[in-house]
Amino acid sequence: MWKDLLIRFFVGGAFVSAFAAVGTVLKPKSFAGLFGASPAIALSTLLLTSRSNGAVYAALEARSGMIGALAFCAYAYCVMKLIATRRPDVKWPTYGFLVVWFAVAFSIWWLLGLGHTS
Repeated sequence: MWKDLLIRFFVGGAFVSAFAAVGTVLKPKSFAGLFGASPAIALSTLLLTSRSNGAVYAALEARSGMIGALAFCAYAYCVMKLIATRRPDVKWPTYGFLVVWFAVAFSIWWLLGLGHTS
């Protein structure tokens, strides 16, 4: 357990640093935070998952992460559009559009046939 935590710490730190360096080169600078967090943590977690549970399980987790990321993009787009055009209290669109996130993720999952057992 301690070994996995240390690996996650060092590998995650290396990925965060690398993605933050890429993010600082991009414009606008707000991308630095985006590139510094999620991809770095996902890669270090996938590395540990692959090591402990095998490549097939890690591939399943990676595919699930990609579906979640696509659904998040749809969610973020909807929230951004509503907030930019109507300027409501941010809390309600943020919570309300979680339904969009779930619907998009479930739809992709269903269209790929991941819910079908054979």
